[in-house]
Amino acid sequence: MNTKTALVIGATGATGTSLVKQLLENGHYSFIHVFARKEAALSHPKLTWHVVDFDALEIWKDQIRGDVLFSALGTTLKIAGSKEAQYKIDYTYQHDVAKAAAENGVPSLLLVSSTGSSSKSPFFYAKIKGQLEDAVSKMNFKQVHIFRPPFLDRGSFLRSNEKSGIKFMNMVNKLGVMRSQMPMPVEFLAKQMIRISIREIDVKIKTYNPKQIWKL
Repeated sequence: MNTKTALVIGATGATGTSLVKQLLENGHYSFIHVFARKEAALSHPKLTWHVVDFDALEIWKDQIRGDVLFSALGTTLKIAGSKEAQYKIDYTYQHDVAKAAAENGVPSLLLVSSTGSSSKSPFFYAKIKGQLEDAVSKMNFKQVHIFRPPFLDRGSFLRSNEKSGIKFMNMVNKLGVMRSQMPMPVEFLAKQMIRISIREIDVKIKTYNPKQIWKL
């Protein structure tokens, strides 16, 4: 079995946390390098946790070397506090790390985006997600896989209003309506991303909508 080195940003969020845990258990990966602003919440022989400043990428960009970059950074406008702050996290940081990875010869990028993302969208969040998709698709990766999941069930990361939304969506899906848009557990999304990362796929850029993610 060929062993790989995974690079992860966004590892302290719901999807990123699940990604790291599953990568540590996956026999295809021997080394997992996490780049985060916070100290590690876990330790493992396969895990190297780098505490970094995303505003000072020049200091540590040479460390972004491996086989696959998993990019799962993201926040909300409420948590960020402003559109400028959200843009920095959801676009600038991910764009700049991806650019450094491509320049360092990392062959594959797997990006968590969002349903409805489009650089032409009138909605701020969907627009910046679309802009990021467009930008990374032009970078010098051998493969770019873009995941546009539906509403994510983030387990213990969920806020009270999100829990209500999930209950509603699950009720709707029991009626057979919008089945592909049913809330997706972050553990499932992480599993599907890892599954794609170890496949031999002869496509440079691939975008997965909710229905496709469910069926991978």
